[in-house]
Amino acid sequence: MQHLFLQEEHEIFRKALRKFLEKEAYPYYQKWEEEREIPRDFWRKMGSQGYLCPGVEEKYGGSEVDWGFSVIINEELEKVGSGLVGIGLHSDIVIPYITSYGTEEQKQRWLPKCVSGEMITAIAMTEPGAGSDLASIETTAKLDGDVYVLNGQKTFITNGIHADLIIVACKTDVNASPKHKGISLLVVERGTPGFSRGRKLNKVGMHCQDTAELIFEDCLVPKENLLGEEGKGFLYLMEKLQQERLLVAIAAQAASEKMLELTLNYIKSREAFGKPISKFQNTQFKVAEMATDIEMGRTFLDQLIHEHMQGEDVVTKVSMAKWKLTENARKIATECLQLHGGYGYMEEYEIARRYRDTPVASIYAGTNEIMKSIIAKNLGL
Repeated sequence: MQHLFLQEEHEIFRKALRKFLEKEAYPYYQKWEEEREIPRDFWRKMGSQGYLCPGVEEKYGGSEVDWGFSVIINEELEKVGSGLVGIGLHSDIVIPYITSYGTEEQKQRWLPKCVSGEMITAIAMTEPGAGSDLASIETTAKLDGDVYVLNGQKTFITNGIHADLIIVACKTDVNASPKHKGISLLVVERGTPGFSRGRKLNKVGMHCQDTAELIFEDCLVPKENLLGEEGKGFLYLMEKLQQERLLVAIAAQAASEKMLELTLNYIKSREAFGKPISKFQNTQFKVAEMATDIEMGRTFLDQLIHEHMQGEDVVTKVSMAKWKLTENARKIATECLQLHGGYGYMEEYEIARRYRDTPVASIYAGTNEIMKSIIAKNLGL
């Protein structure tokens, strides 16, 4: 189908990116899964080709292109494997905080290295006792002269092991009322005294994506690493969640399309009772249902991306897309595995990995239950 937000230059870019990934990612992805991480060398290769942070201004090393290029990058990375989600988080979730709220000095210090892949980023919101309820985080930061003394623990942090630069949500005013007005964002750099990493978390899926616990014990963060203004961290987080959740929807849609492609190829070649299983009515009905859900999802998503790129407030629609498309993907993963029969449960078949990787998308960036609450609230309920 014709994407509303794409021009000829976008498609030329997609072909070049796909060629790059066929050489540098597809052949090694299974090895990365087994080793439980994506090598930093791959990040640097992405950066050298202009595939990291493409929207960053040219004066900081970026290409300064529209967000359609980021959409393409995230779609093509998802087709390789969901474990590459940390790259999209780096380019399109973390970096926008710096470009929007950072000082000129911060931008010059950090952005060029983020664009080149020399510096990998993360954002630390979730804690062992606080997930969707961000106002209840317990990590604190107290200004003492020229430094903030940061104390607390974060968990489920994407890029947690590799990260050189981490935006940490913390409370700089524990007595603020309401609570969210006491939240600020501090940028913690690799090697900062008092900062350490816990274990690399052993997940059900997305094995090559490094996810970790982060620990701050009297961590001394220079006051010039405050991002934006004190007390506005919660506001900043809310402003950026629209794009973060839209990215999750984009990845879910791309995963659904990939899973259907894999399954179509399989059912046409696998025979039972003397004919391809694609010729059985049950198989045809299942595929017809999935193809319909995927087509409708793509149409809604493309319109939504277009509206987001126009700067429109589409929080309600993004919440709809995030929950519906991740739910579609989870359902499609189950149906596609079933159509693969016993082979679907074998590790050498990609659908098995997709089946493991897909469910978490309905949890991160705000659970689907939170998405439904947002929709209901915005409908006046």
